Amino acid sequence: MTFRRPPEKGRCLVPTPPLMIETEGLSKRYGRRRAVELLTFAVAAGQICALLGPNGAGKTSTMRMLVGLAKADAGTVRIADQSVSLGAPILRRVGVLIDGPASVPHLTGIANLRLLWGASGRAWPPRGLTDALDLAGLGPAIDHKVKSYSMGMKQRLMLANALMRDPDVMILDEPANGLDPAEVRALRQHLAARAATGASVLISSHQLAEVQLLASHAVVLNRGRLVTAGTLDTLLGAHQSLEDAYLAMTDGSDRAAL
Repeated sequence: MTFRRPPEKGRCLVPTPPLMIETEGLSKRYGRRRAVELLTFAVAAGQICALLGPNGAGKTSTMRMLVGLAKADAGTVRIADQSVSLGAPILRRVGVLIDGPASVPHLTGIANLRLLWGASGRAWPPRGLTDALDLAGLGPAIDHKVKSYSMGMKQRLMLANALMRDPDVMILDEPANGLDPAEVRALRQHLAARAATGASVLISSHQLAEVQLLASHAVVLNRGRLVTAGTLDTLLGAHQSLEDAYLAMTDGSDRAAL
């Protein structure tokens, strides 16, 4: 099979269409601060791509633009070959965890999930609800009011919201925050199984050992610009660990963030 168009620097893919996440020349500034500049990459169906970089590298800004939560100053974003804007129909096929917990404190966890699902206009419950709740590990707390939740529990609730949609595309910012080691492993296995059925995953994480176990590809950012992208094996090169390769790529600028 061939590429839809010739591959460009920064494309996080193998030559197997379809491309599910695409950015081209993506740029974003906040005042004088450059968050993202001329970022081009893509993730194909069945790939798990890690978005890596120091704190402030532009990872969250990129993810927000991918799902219409922030408007790009320049460049384009496409999900499943459709343009993206806030509320675009294609986003119903996307599981999103960005910016940490966002919930209604006086409602229970399950009521929050039902409220969030209601925006889709589809019948409750979603088919992926049971698996999502198991992975989030909230147990009986799902029937407690969110105002009683710790920050970690709120993060788990938003993870359940992202996964219960059984999405074709997942865009997850630090999804393992608040999970214990067994739950992190269960999440890794779930994401790998979803990718094996053709789902695409873009995941941001500072847990590089976990990324090395999970990801097939990686995009590395620093100061809003692309450093490198490709298969994880290529990025590792002669290094034994992703941490060593990553520090070499970013000149050790992220030691405090690992």
